[in-house]
Amino acid sequence: MSKETLEFQAETKRLLDLVINSIYTNKEIFLRELISNASDAIDKLHFESLTNQDILEGNSDYEIFILPDADSKTITISDNGIGMTREEVISNIGTIAKSGTKAFLEQLKDSGESNEELIGQFGVGFYSAFIVADKVTLITRKAGQQSAVKWESDGTGEFTIEESEKESRGTTITLHLKKEFTEGEDNFTDTRDIERLIKKYSDYIRYPIKMNFEVTDKDNKDNKTIEVRTVNSMQPLWTKNKSDIKQEEYNEFFKQQFHEWEEPLEIYHTKAEGTIEYTALLCIPKKASVDLYYSNYEPGLQLYSRHVFIMDKCKDFLPDYMRFMKGLVDSPDLPLNISREILQQSREVKKIGKALEKNILKQLTKLLQNDRPKYEQFWHEYGKSFKIGIYNDIYNRSVADDLKDLLIFKTSSEGKFSTLSEYVTRMKPDQDKIYYAAAKDTATIEKLPQMELLKDRGIEVVYLLDPVDEFTFEALHEYDGKHFQSISREDFKLDDEQSKAEQKQVEDLTKDNETILKDVKETLKDKVSDVKLTSQLKSGAVCLVTGAHGPSLSMEKTFEAMNNPFFKASKILEINPNHPLFGKLKEAHGTDNFASFCDLMYCQALLIEGILPDNHVELANKIADLMTK
Repeated sequence: MSKETLEFQAETKRLLDLVINSIYTNKEIFLRELISNASDAIDKLHFESLTNQDILEGNSDYEIFILPDADSKTITISDNGIGMTREEVISNIGTIAKSGTKAFLEQLKDSGESNEELIGQFGVGFYSAFIVADKVTLITRKAGQQSAVKWESDGTGEFTIEESEKESRGTTITLHLKKEFTEGEDNFTDTRDIERLIKKYSDYIRYPIKMNFEVTDKDNKDNKTIEVRTVNSMQPLWTKNKSDIKQEEYNEFFKQQFHEWEEPLEIYHTKAEGTIEYTALLCIPKKASVDLYYSNYEPGLQLYSRHVFIMDKCKDFLPDYMRFMKGLVDSPDLPLNISREILQQSREVKKIGKALEKNILKQLTKLLQNDRPKYEQFWHEYGKSFKIGIYNDIYNRSVADDLKDLLIFKTSSEGKFSTLSEYVTRMKPDQDKIYYAAAKDTATIEKLPQMELLKDRGIEVVYLLDPVDEFTFEALHEYDGKHFQSISREDFKLDDEQSKAEQKQVEDLTKDNETILKDVKETLKDKVSDVKLTSQLKSGAVCLVTGAHGPSLSMEKTFEAMNNPFFKASKILEINPNHPLFGKLKEAHGTDNFASFCDLMYCQALLIEGILPDNHVELANKIADLMTK
């Protein structure tokens, strides 16, 4: 096949520009990325070989070879992994087809944090080669196929692809280095410097990384020979005793093994013996992956048996609410030829998974008790996973029982995070409910007219600021025998003696003003399901609440954001009978202004909730008309 010139996909061009010019501040990171890719390619070959030995072509000695060359000003990274076909080369390098890439590019553009924390999350490390190279040549042959493919590009917008020859399977990438990376401190043609970088970043790669070293004869210094050495240690870190492992070793392991850019937030290294034997080395990454809650995100742990890699994303160990966990499990009690189908039925996997889940929850409980700032950092990144887990388990409640004591929310008590247990200990002696309010931010909640009464009585309110929070509370229903009560539901009322007396007054006023309330409801028609007087407002004139059951106003907004407008809240307009506005309403009753007055009250209640009226121009005109009268 003749040489063909193709253009990079538009998004790939943008990504190349970002990679070369702004993403990586640490130039030497390119080597780690390319070695990791080579290791991944061998992983894929090994997995395929478990059911198809022929794909190995008689060679099961896996290796990665690094060849820096000062004369040609190149560095070459070779592997004998799975290799690629022509179509795979174009798909994996010429385009970026993964869902979420646009969001990734936008986050790179808008992010104020280090971009190095983001790049590894989308598997685009190959492009880091163009940081140090003005041309990259790739030759690859897919295992089991005869023909090879040559890909070449200078990273400026297009690439060439053609048929080539290669003696063995795998991929060879040659970087034609820019001048500034062939001399001085950043000399990537220096064998000793490359050896240092491999030990720094890739020492725990499980396949031998080999290099040529020039050896001088002790007796004859003019006699020099080339010796091939394995540079990395390859000893699996998880096989060592925990007491022999430094924190820096753990950090580097997770960085290179799982393409993380920061040290983990928490590390779990567990060894179990008995009816089932296993070792687990897990971590909570410091930052959540930007696509953690997207459907294309693949959770799961790496699986080994007797230190032999079996599969990558094994989803059967941990529940979905722990999808953020990264790490591996190594067990001699699992067969090497295990398949995904067998794995799902494996009693051993379920036992290991249950033990891991229990251990992680135990350690998180300790973190909550002993290091609150660090736990709040964890919650900021991953709290949504726990809350979604509780909601998804609404009919079982086993997850809710496991997680309810790990939930934390900001409250009206100094705006600090609080567990539900801590909230209960601060409840008033006569308080039997946990009161909460849901909105997009703290400021919106604090401006709700219902909050004034609660502040006046010294009653703490839980702030639900994440759209999933209210769904979580609906699933929990109660905590420690105390039911959750939204301050924006029609059944919200305080049960102290003062509140009971105020409620009795409102009931009497309602009887006296039944006709007016009925006419307000008829005027507003299907905008509201009911109109009531309330004792839950102090200085506020009106508010909107929803029925005791069904979607709330904040839930309705969430459904609309998900392009699902069919779940509507049952809106109830509540009026403060002690506010002067109620007196004006009674004066307007029976006049031509009554309909406009009712509509303005309704729009005012909408605006308090942060909801724009359907016709804001009409609202402005009505306000102007009323002002002139």
